[in-house]
Amino acid sequence: METPNLDRLVEEGVTFTDCHITAPLCVPSRASLFTGYYPHTTGVYSNQDSWQHTWVESLSANGYYSVNIGKMHTLPYEAPAGFHERYVVENKDRYLADMPDLPSERFYFDEWDKALRARGLVKQQREFYRKWSDYENRLGAYEWELPEDSHPDMFVGDMATWWLDVMPKLNRPLFMQVGFPGPHPPFDPIPRYAEQYLEKDLPLPEVSDSDLANQPPPLRAKREFYSEVDSDAIGYPLDPTEEQLHQMRAYYYANVSMIDEKVGEILDALEANGYTDDTIVIFASDHGEGLGDHGHIQKLAMYDEITRVPAIVWAPDRFGGGRRIEDLCQLMDLGPTVLDLADVPIPESMEAVSVVPALEGDEWDGREYVFTEQSLDLGFMREGMDEGLMTMVRSDDWKLIHFLDESYGQLFDLDETPHEVNDRWDDPDAAETKQELLAVLRNWRIRSGYQTRNWTHELGGS
Repeated sequence: METPNLDRLVEEGVTFTDCHITAPLCVPSRASLFTGYYPHTTGVYSNQDSWQHTWVESLSANGYYSVNIGKMHTLPYEAPAGFHERYVVENKDRYLADMPDLPSERFYFDEWDKALRARGLVKQQREFYRKWSDYENRLGAYEWELPEDSHPDMFVGDMATWWLDVMPKLNRPLFMQVGFPGPHPPFDPIPRYAEQYLEKDLPLPEVSDSDLANQPPPLRAKREFYSEVDSDAIGYPLDPTEEQLHQMRAYYYANVSMIDEKVGEILDALEANGYTDDTIVIFASDHGEGLGDHGHIQKLAMYDEITRVPAIVWAPDRFGGGRRIEDLCQLMDLGPTVLDLADVPIPESMEAVSVVPALEGDEWDGREYVFTEQSLDLGFMREGMDEGLMTMVRSDDWKLIHFLDESYGQLFDLDETPHEVNDRWDDPDAAETKQELLAVLRNWRIRSGYQTRNWTHELGGS
């Protein structure tokens, strides 16, 4: 990908190369990031679960002026969540939202919807794309046909720079969260980026029959579902062509380059308005994207393509740049890191841990294990189960995925098979490691329940 501005953050900042989410889904992952607790603690397992209290409340209570521009994905969407100002932009393929205490079919119009309406433009989304004659062959890849600045990622980036340019610099510290909707599907780049990537020779997924055959029933059901239902304007066939895969990946990469362009403009706005002498920039993502690897699109699986995300901390005048930290960490660890850097107390019950020692070059060993959870509340993944929970534990060398009350699972020796294609769940030679990791899961949940017994009192609510 062409990402000169993100490259700059890496070259001048500190990059955590093995950072993992706590949930392979937008809302649960974000609830963890902005509270510092695992999904089983917050109770937020799905995109329909309510959450509205965050550690941003602590920042604001300790003198920060807090602004959200773009996607936060709280429920309800307009929850203050500790911010003084919110400019909400949500998923680009939807109007409808499941809003707590309101009819489930309520239309929600965000800042972007209103801006499009003011310009007499009709939003590009699933109902729009379904009119295209080749819709079923697109795999979620579409050209953005409206003006460039009306694209949601452009809109969010432009609003962030507008705020920095227009708002007089405050006499108090600023916390700003900028939430780009992309590269979440549909993959919809503006033409100048789409054309650039269509001409590139791109790596395409190589999926073996044995990989597909050995996947647990919920993952096989997930593949079947996405081949039949166009969630987020993606219809993903079980056997896509190379041409289809190439266009899908080209457009995804193009979406990333669009965000990179806006990151550069935000950095320029910080400098032009006198912020860079005392500012820390963090770039991260709430989850990854399958893009056809292991035969999967979107998220809701525990492969590294989905659980491992960017985590870059940039403050050249404060932290030695160009460093890569290879130790394990969780995305939610960025939360107490922000509190730590802002000299705001970190709740004792918080399950996330600050990575400030790593940023400052002190001795830091990272986490021995990282954990990821996903409720199988989506009926198509439960495969006849009354309920379902998928939990991952990962060390540097091994990954285990456990399914509640089921005999099947996944176990990967990451040294032997870094691409996670040789499942050793039923391998007698790996039985001891399997039992060790199951014990780690058990002890983690017990420790978590004890450590977080007072967490709602410390955070102010769930």
